[in-house]
Amino acid sequence: MEAKPIPRWLMERYSLLWMKTKGKEFDFDLVVKVLKDKDKDERMMSVALSRMNKLGWLTVKINPKDSRKRIYQLKSPEEGTLEIAKTS
Repeated sequence: MEAKPIPRWLMERYSLLWMKTKGKEFDFDLVVKVLKDKDKDERMMSVALSRMNKLGWLTVKINPKDSRKRIYQLKSPEEGTLEIAKTS
């Protein structure tokens, strides 16, 4: 899915996660650690991940070791902005 522009509140969370992961795969436990100062409620973290996924900035896979859990990976800022520029 091609990336679409994201709102500022979501870009702030994306940036924090990108600085920590640099495009590597991560799980929800890392999201909680990184965003705990920004979002006190884990439901808001889930909302942010869902929106990033719907807007094309995040991929989600099922964890092969535990199908109840997910593995996330962010699209690079360069790739996302190039995709936005192509569609504009």
